[in-house]
Amino acid sequence: MWGRAGSAVKLLGRNIPSVLRITNEVDLKISRRLCIKPQEESHPQPRSRYTLRVPGHKPTDWEKRFLLWAGNFKKAEDIPETVSIETIRAAKTTLRVKFSYVMIALTVLGCILMVIRGKEAIKRHETLTSMNLEKKAQWREEATQSTSAK
Repeated sequence: MWGRAGSAVKLLGRNIPSVLRITNEVDLKISRRLCIKPQEESHPQPRSRYTLRVPGHKPTDWEKRFLLWAGNFKKAEDIPETVSIETIRAAKTTLRVKFSYVMIALTVLGCILMVIRGKEAIKRHETLTSMNLEKKAQWREEATQSTSAK
């Protein structure tokens, strides 16, 4: 029984990369070095996210609006012809934060409005329970009228 399984493992083992294969000849000290960081890199250089840096970027109309809304410039005429990409990114980040603050404020305002409207509905005796009871009473009347009409 194990003979067939062993041959299947050998066949499947051919497709496994050599690093992942378990063999009897491999010394554990050698295979363990894959987990150890090399000692030569004591001070790695920080990698920047963007390798290509353009000294100036001509902003589009939308980017100009972003720069104005973020408060980087007072008027559209004040925006230079070329702006650094970092300035545009900073303006977009500022706008994201401002937009999230506006959304938080609108959410809180909406919650307060719903509480106020709910309390007014309770004063008028317009609750979901009373509305459901009225619907069920109406359905019962319709059901009795339809059975009496037959």
